[in-house]
Amino acid sequence: MTRIRFVPRSLSRPAIVLLGLAFLVFASGCSFTEIFALHGPQSTYHTGGPVAQKQWDLFMVTVYVTAFIFVVVGSVLAYATIKFRAKSEADEHFEAPQGHGNPLVEIGLIVGSVLLLVIIAIPTLEGIWYTHDVPEAEKGLAMDVTATAYQWWFKFEYPSLKVKGIAGETPLATGNELVVPAGVPVRVQLRTVDVIHSFWIPKLAGKVDMIPNRGNFLWFKADQPGYFYGQCAEYCGDSHAIMRFRVIALAQDDFKKWVENQMAPARNVTAEAAATLPHAQFANYTEGTGPGSVLAGSAEFDADPFAAWKRKQLVPSDENAAQIAAGRKLFSEKTCISCHTIRGHEGIGITGPELTHVGARSTIAAGVLENNPHRMSQWIHDPTAFKPGNKMFNGGYIDVQTGQRKFTLNDDEIAALVAYLQSLK
Repeated sequence: MTRIRFVPRSLSRPAIVLLGLAFLVFASGCSFTEIFALHGPQSTYHTGGPVAQKQWDLFMVTVYVTAFIFVVVGSVLAYATIKFRAKSEADEHFEAPQGHGNPLVEIGLIVGSVLLLVIIAIPTLEGIWYTHDVPEAEKGLAMDVTATAYQWWFKFEYPSLKVKGIAGETPLATGNELVVPAGVPVRVQLRTVDVIHSFWIPKLAGKVDMIPNRGNFLWFKADQPGYFYGQCAEYCGDSHAIMRFRVIALAQDDFKKWVENQMAPARNVTAEAAATLPHAQFANYTEGTGPGSVLAGSAEFDADPFAAWKRKQLVPSDENAAQIAAGRKLFSEKTCISCHTIRGHEGIGITGPELTHVGARSTIAAGVLENNPHRMSQWIHDPTAFKPGNKMFNGGYIDVQTGQRKFTLNDDEIAALVAYLQSLK
């Protein structure tokens, strides 16, 4: 039989502190997110769609139940600690009368525990059923998208939107930016070509794994137009932490305009080819530009990335046609076409993202860098500085047999390539 002694006086303070902290948190009148300052572009506490909202509601049910348990158990512990603490040195060695327990209390604890589990289980089952697939009433409205994970970027295809290319009709494809209509359910088929990845859009839907040789899927819906951050949530190699993507939700009319533009082949900027490469305009490489220092864009971009994305859809008025023509020629000469596709221009590669309209995207390098001329120059100059182990550097820049660079690009060539890629709106 267990022996019960008086609790030493020194143990009363921690219990009182815990109880006081719980009281301050739950009686302060502030919301959960305000208390803990749970904000940020990938915060799961600020939902933007019904799937994420359902998951948030379930989370809060669990929080309330466990908070209730904590308060009750903490209160009993504090009460027992204070009431039965040792009042003197002699009390610390006093043994209280021993008993076998109260059957009503024990049965009550079992029934209460089961009841609390049922309170959590009911919304859990409801949430699993709801988030599994698009609700029956909305299935006819759902749009299908295929997301394919590579080390370390995402390819998005729209099976219902066919474009004509060298290989015939293929689904419209984009890289690292999934554009969808707001208010419309989107069913995403999840695939991977290499290792296990995980698809996660914190404000729209939870994590679902992308497993080799196994189809998986999820669905989400954005309540309002907006710009949502996503990333791989399963360790998948050197650059797992910076394998990111974006979801851009547009109003119905804006989405139709976007689709119309994406279905068109790449832009042609007419001008006579330059005899020599123009002087570099964008080369400005800085030391120490690794992943730890470049995971954010400019202050203007970070303040309103949705507005920045909209600006990227516009054609700049100061394009250098001769430089763009030189860049297009280099894109072919430097074998970029072996990994990338630009519909209507050169290139039928599938190893890297499709670049037909890369100039209209808000980020490059799978969401690591803001898509502007300066960052694109740095990326082309040394991609492994931003995304260690990426195939662009290892496959296109390095000879795997000798370990030496296959080819080099000077500042003027990089500037021409940047001008060409930025023109692809």
